Amino acid sequence: MLERQEKTALVALVCVVGIVLAAHLLFGAVGRPLVATPYSDDVPDGALVLLEGRIEEVRETATGGHLVLTVNGTAVFLPQDAAAALELRENESVTLYGVVQTYRGKREVVVSSAADIRVLG
Repeated sequence: MLERQEKTALVALVCVVGIVLAAHLLFGAVGRPLVATPYSDDVPDGALVLLEGRIEEVRETATGGHLVLTVNGTAVFLPQDAAAALELRENESVTLYGVVQTYRGKREVVVSSAADIRVLG
């Protein structure tokens, strides 16, 4: 049988894990808009940004599987696992979250999962 101190420690541990998990889920659902910066050319690499606009182009990378979108003149990279879960078409309006990076001298927004893109129509 567990001693009283062990039971208390186990309950405290379960509570802490529950709180951390709840905070993680809550931040994932509503936290990004609080910390994301609207995309602009002035945003530094590594920043989480919000990009809204119309898809001007959808193309697959040369190695296949990955997608590169052009949204309001900005390149948006979708890795294969994110791209596979989405059907994106030109002229659709989207809202997306991603991280700014420079790839081969050009700025782009990298989206990490399909949940980071919302098609508005």
